[in-house]
Amino acid sequence: MAARVFATAMRAASGILQPLNVLASSAYRNCAKNACLSSAPSTQHFHHIQTVVSSPPQTYHICQKPDVFLNKVAPLLPNVLKLPVRNITYFSSRKGKRKTVKAVIYRFLRLHSGLWLRRKAGDKKKKKSWKKTTARKRCLRESVFCNKTQSKLLDKMTKSFWKRQNWYTDDPYQKYHG
Repeated sequence: MAARVFATAMRAASGILQPLNVLASSAYRNCAKNACLSSAPSTQHFHHIQTVVSSPPQTYHICQKPDVFLNKVAPLLPNVLKLPVRNITYFSSRKGKRKTVKAVIYRFLRLHSGLWLRRKAGDKKKKKSWKKTTARKRCLRESVFCNKTQSKLLDKMTKSFWKRQNWYTDDPYQKYHG
């Protein structure tokens, strides 16, 4: 009975530790394969010979490619290492100018005061609208202001053309431009 419990526990532990074992063994193999032991013969092996052997300082270059190990560890880590991406073009190929990110223009509205407006998340008509109540849909149709950090970021992602003041007739946001 005790042997069966011990065997079950060992199988469970080996299942948990197996990815780490494979990772460690492959990292060791890569390091051994890429090892480059560059040193002159040391004098301790030739102590019976009376001539002095001068050697440069011993330098060992083991595991020249640390990115091999990182590439194998990265999938095991959570998505903490993935940084958010802003698809901003600093220098265009034609004129070498900065370009506006079109997703910002489609999703946000810039007021004359420099604040940015956006719709609440989940307001799309396609996204499980059958599940949402009418009150919830009405609540999601509301617009909210972006905070200071987000506004700065959106300003960086747009050119001056989109930051100019536009005057429309019957503008529903006229009272917020102030």
